[in-house]
Amino acid sequence: MSTPKAVARTAERNPLVRVLARVGTATIGLLHILIGGIAIAVAFGAGGDADQSGALQALVDVPGGLFVVWAAIVGLVALTLWQILQSVVARKGGQRILEIAKGVVYAVLAVTAITIAAGSRQDASSTEKSASAGLLAQPGGVFVLGLIGLVVLGIGIGFIVSGVRKTFERGLALPANRLATVTVTLGRIGYIAKGIALGIVGALVVAGALTYDPELAGGLDGALKALTRVPFGVVLLVAMGLGLIAYGVFWCVRSVAIRL
Repeated sequence: MSTPKAVARTAERNPLVRVLARVGTATIGLLHILIGGIAIAVAFGAGGDADQSGALQALVDVPGGLFVVWAAIVGLVALTLWQILQSVVARKGGQRILEIAKGVVYAVLAVTAITIAAGSRQDASSTEKSASAGLLAQPGGVFVLGLIGLVVLGIGIGFIVSGVRKTFERGLALPANRLATVTVTLGRIGYIAKGIALGIVGALVVAGALTYDPELAGGLDGALKALTRVPFGVVLLVAMGLGLIAYGVFWCVRSVAIRL
């Protein structure tokens, strides 16, 4: 009788599964490139939501963009299934939990993409503020919201550490040439920028819990737009946008270079 781990390993070796997983990885890169571009546009006074739902909506609004979104959905679903396979074959409990967490993130993103492709406009920032308000209205909700903020802050710090120590290189098959140097540089810039963005998100969620103000918990879009309200905020937001674009380009390269 085949064990779940044996079945997962067989599925993992399927060429189609691997190709779709690469498509999903490239999708993550494309979305971050769009988020970075929206952030830069916001810095110069344009509208838009600098988060995943805003990036997907921006795709839908251009000619042929709906086809791209549906292709992205296929990739995201495949990436979710890939993470499930990785959680089954993982040898350590901590690694298994990490793979499951990634799968949940990709699944939520896939559902968001499906909703937008079906014609519904999403405002992730408003949804997150409403969810925070609902938590604060519950007994002990302030502690739960504060804990969520601390977890996001911790993830952001993890991204920064990964960027500084270049641990994101693990599992990549990069050629020993200038392209590898450029790719690693993009990865370092991108991981640090993503970490700072998540750190701001987490810090604002914690601040929202401490002050009982759900308006502070506006997700990635709220965190990036909050930069415009500090000294040199426009410069900081442009820098963050460029960093997120670097992160997206790195993921696009990663979709080809990663060892599956």
